[in-house]
Amino acid sequence: MLTTKINGNAYDVALENFDAAADALALDNDTREAIKYPERVLTVSLPVRMDDGRIHRFEGYRVQHSMVRGPAKGGIRYHPQVTLDEVKALATWMTWKCAVVNIPFGGAKGGITCDPKHMSQGELERMTRRYTSAILPMIGPKQDIPAPDVYTNAQTMAWVMDTYSATKGYPVPGVVTGKPISLGGSLGRSEATGRGVFYTIQSACEHLHRELKGSTVAVQGFGNVGSITAQMLHEAGARVIAVSDSTGCVYNPHGLNIPALMHLKDLTGRVEGFPEAENIRHADLLAMDCDVLVPAALENAIHSDNAAAVRARIVAEAANGPVTPAADRVLESMGVFLIPDILCNAGGVTVSYFEWVQDEQHLFWEAQDVYRRLERVMTIAFRDVLKLHEERNVPMRIAANMLGVGRVAEAVHLRGIYP
Repeated sequence: MLTTKINGNAYDVALENFDAAADALALDNDTREAIKYPERVLTVSLPVRMDDGRIHRFEGYRVQHSMVRGPAKGGIRYHPQVTLDEVKALATWMTWKCAVVNIPFGGAKGGITCDPKHMSQGELERMTRRYTSAILPMIGPKQDIPAPDVYTNAQTMAWVMDTYSATKGYPVPGVVTGKPISLGGSLGRSEATGRGVFYTIQSACEHLHRELKGSTVAVQGFGNVGSITAQMLHEAGARVIAVSDSTGCVYNPHGLNIPALMHLKDLTGRVEGFPEAENIRHADLLAMDCDVLVPAALENAIHSDNAAAVRARIVAEAANGPVTPAADRVLESMGVFLIPDILCNAGGVTVSYFEWVQDEQHLFWEAQDVYRRLERVMTIAFRDVLKLHEERNVPMRIAANMLGVGRVAEAVHLRGIYP
């Protein structure tokens, strides 16, 4: 979960990526003004009674970047480094991400500046319910649909759903996605983002005429997304040779036993100390000689100061914004094939859409139906981005942003501006 705030903050990066795509699309200034900036930004003060009886004030945010193509969609993260600019950036990326995979949502994001690792379950619940009450006017199954993100999970979403439903007087499962299955969650949601990353890596290997089986992989970040990605790559015959989390980094040139490593992580909360592996520095993982590098932690992990050390052939952005614009240019000059975040990690929001559809229809699908639909969506989206990349001779990042921005711009032109 390490992150380096080098080359500007995340929102600066989001705006720079937008401008590059808008320039490539030759968008007029009126269209840019209509779609570049968030539609709504809310900052809330959250007084919460802690277990020791004292009141602690947290700060929370909810940003709706765009509702042009449908209800806003985006996760809620709990992290000590959450800032309004970060939430604005994540909401912006969500807009383009939903458009890239062509689902009828716009982008939103939420967050609370807190340290959940040092909070009890009761404190987390009280903070979550207070936050839900504060953002209540903005959310709803036809307005804005939150989901889990960093350090939030299905239980968090259950609290959000219950708080919202209590104010309505009836159950509203569609107000959030990523819920427990027993409350209207979807099968396949918890592993959806990692599965989506796997499908795009698979597509990239096919495009580059490289065998996935036997390829070497390094995964930075071994949370839900990184671990599922590593597990699926391991099952496909790839050798995952290095894995890191916020506490350490382990390496085995012959390949790590990923199921055993996931078990250790579940038991101890860390990958460090894994048998038959050596501990290495986090910086060594990013510079690992491998076929595929999967940055699955936080923003700005690969920046201008370390991009030249990357030796992977494919970089698959499982995290949001892990490569800065300056690093993009370095990787591009080195011939690295980048799978941009708004394509690579869109599996989570895609299955969130599936969950929302199931909740609205009160009809639920089997896991294999979810996996099949997800693979189809991710494969088509990869093909669409790749086509722009090749036809317009632009980097994959710009191609993905062109696809997402272009679809939102089209929706604005069709709807017009009211009043």
